[in-house]
Amino acid sequence: MVFLRECVDMKSGNTIIKPYQKEGLNFFLKRLFFFISVISISVCFGLNNKPNSKIRKNEMKNQNISFGTWTQYLNKSDAELLTFIQKYKDAGITHYFIHANPQQLKKIVALTKNMGINIHGWIWTLNRPGDKVAMENPGWYSVNRNGQNSYDFRPYVDYYQWLSPFSQGAREHIKELIHEIAEIDGLASVHLDYVRYSDVILPVNLQPKYGLVQNNEMPQFDFGYHPEARKRYKEIYDIDPFELEHPELNRNWLEFRLDAVTSLVNDLVEIAHMNGTKLSAAVFPFPEISRRTVRQDWSAWNLDIACPMNYHHFYNEDLDWIKFSVENGVKETGGRFDYFSGLFVNALTPQELKLAITKSIEGGANGINFFSIHSLTDEHLDIIRSFR
Repeated sequence: MVFLRECVDMKSGNTIIKPYQKEGLNFFLKRLFFFISVISISVCFGLNNKPNSKIRKNEMKNQNISFGTWTQYLNKSDAELLTFIQKYKDAGITHYFIHANPQQLKKIVALTKNMGINIHGWIWTLNRPGDKVAMENPGWYSVNRNGQNSYDFRPYVDYYQWLSPFSQGAREHIKELIHEIAEIDGLASVHLDYVRYSDVILPVNLQPKYGLVQNNEMPQFDFGYHPEARKRYKEIYDIDPFELEHPELNRNWLEFRLDAVTSLVNDLVEIAHMNGTKLSAAVFPFPEISRRTVRQDWSAWNLDIACPMNYHHFYNEDLDWIKFSVENGVKETGGRFDYFSGLFVNALTPQELKLAITKSIEGGANGINFFSIHSLTDEHLDIIRSFR
């Protein structure tokens, strides 16, 4: 499931700007409208769009690079687990973002407390497939432009079952889940994943997998039309979002949905901090891509650590693009929080990994996060060790 998560989770902004070899007036107009929307959003969310929170200097930048990795919970004996982690710690990996339940996290935090490593509790946030509490409340789920509820309609893959950030019940449920993890003594951070809407646009290299040609924003993949969202939006702007002629071009409608996720995340930050831990998040590569393709404005979040997934091959880009992505993210956030550049190890030879790490550091990252631990070969670990 983790590999599928990453394959579907990282969507390419290139689908917005790369031309398709098609002709005809209708196609031209669709592409024109979509191109205008990208330009308008880029202008509206420029570098001057900074949150009001205090900017702090990044003390680790380009000097003491931290290395981390994503992993599922490791179902091993205590001795086996310690031996397993020691192998990666010896290479310099000291942050472990572990997808596990609270009981499992408590166990691994206690077991490794003298190892000098950091355990982060990785949780799926708004995408909650199989959540028994949520499934008893169909009204909590996100709704697309066709009026389909994600409780029943699951876009792209069966495990896409999205809660709405506009549902108060869903928000309170998520806060309870985060609190249960945040109160674990010794935890380095609560690590959010899927803290966004479902993908509006897939990358070019994934569209054929689902039999799609996404020349514009298709209504079945355009989420955020929860009844509460429509009600609030109409109260402010005197129009139901369903009545917008070109919702993909409407700045107010985009910002309205972005703000709903941002307010949720910032509430979760407060919960984490009240319990003496940090909040981190796996996010899309840089804010402009995130805002446009998954309605995720992580540059506005009060995070402690961002882990942008700079998976260049999903974007049909070379390794120089990683530096470009990091630079954009660091510049827009102003160094307010740590930046761990996420690298997809299966797409990188050892020498390519070395270059990807170097490009990340040159772009301003103060940490590197590898997806995933099981993809790291001994040769990869030798490369990581060389940066110590």
